[in-house]
Amino acid sequence: MKFEFATAARIIFGDATSRQIVSAAKSFGDRALVVTGRDSTRADFLLADPLTRSATVPPLTVESEPTVELIQRHVQEARDAQCGVVVAVGGGSAIDAGKAIAGLLTNPGDVLDYLEVVGGGKSLENPAAPFIAVPTTAGTGSEVTRNAVLGVPQRRVKVSLRSPFLLPRLAVVDPELTLGLPPAVTARTGLDALTQLIEAYVCIRANPVTDGFCEQGIPLVARSLRRTFHHGQDLNARRDMSLAALLSGLALANAGLGVIHGFAGPLGGRFNAPHGAICAAILPGGIESNLLALWSRAPENPALKRYQKIGAMLTGRADAVAQDVVTWTREIIRELEIPPLKSYGVEEKDVSEICAEAAKASSTKGNPLELLPEELEEVLTQSL
Repeated sequence: MKFEFATAARIIFGDATSRQIVSAAKSFGDRALVVTGRDSTRADFLLADPLTRSATVPPLTVESEPTVELIQRHVQEARDAQCGVVVAVGGGSAIDAGKAIAGLLTNPGDVLDYLEVVGGGKSLENPAAPFIAVPTTAGTGSEVTRNAVLGVPQRRVKVSLRSPFLLPRLAVVDPELTLGLPPAVTARTGLDALTQLIEAYVCIRANPVTDGFCEQGIPLVARSLRRTFHHGQDLNARRDMSLAALLSGLALANAGLGVIHGFAGPLGGRFNAPHGAICAAILPGGIESNLLALWSRAPENPALKRYQKIGAMLTGRADAVAQDVVTWTREIIRELEIPPLKSYGVEEKDVSEICAEAAKASSTKGNPLELLPEELEEVLTQSL
């Protein structure tokens, strides 16, 4: 058995921990670029501080998932203003944008030089500028991962800027920042976290360290995701989901994912659909296709027993079976009103091409077994 584990240099979790961000940022440098999500009010406590007011760069608001053009533009602005610290307060898009900017602040060249798949694929040569990640959603786990997902509109894809240097110096997870998150965002980000926990648990690079995160995280989602959707001010439930999302990031960054996330890249690049919504829509079909393939072609694969354990974690029943995972996820995406992929414009004519791209995705290569082309098409067709 061989594995490695890497994460943010420091993680702070708990209610009101966001009050520690300003002093932490000051310890890293004199000028900070602040990156926020669409709702910048969650970062008001930081924007009012002299550390950030002293920078000539206005706060960067990331309205949707970041693109290479956005990153390149703001890297140059941050360099011109001599910003030495990047603080991202928001969802996965804001954190990925901040992570990419911090990485490129200290490295020469264009962002495309370092992108996988559509770029030069070069490795970052120098450590990133100090980066602090502060999630305000409970889903992506980006605060503890080593990659930033960026859109390349001209190529209609999303790809990763990936490097150990992108791991944040500090991740601050304050569940209070997720209070009042809209139900739709709560649903899709929470189901993204669940997808990450499930895929990391059954993937080919699962290991004893990441297994522990998954076995802690999945029951948290099972008991609290519905509660956060229907009762957004329930801090206990929000705390559960914030921890589950953090655990999902720790797991995926050190084990990998699977076919569901393999679809997320090509779909997200072609259609205006949030990443979490894509994963949620595909989740039941992706699990069911994996189970059918395992039963027919690899009945001794250990992933089958792991799916049975996931069923027990989700349902709370010791006698649960693997198929219960499909049933449970189908029920919750109905209850949480997750739209099918067709609502974002995905049609049957798109299936073949998207499946061909998904088959080549790095996430897909971590799937418990390789799905056949017709099995991939069945996953996507079911999700329309």
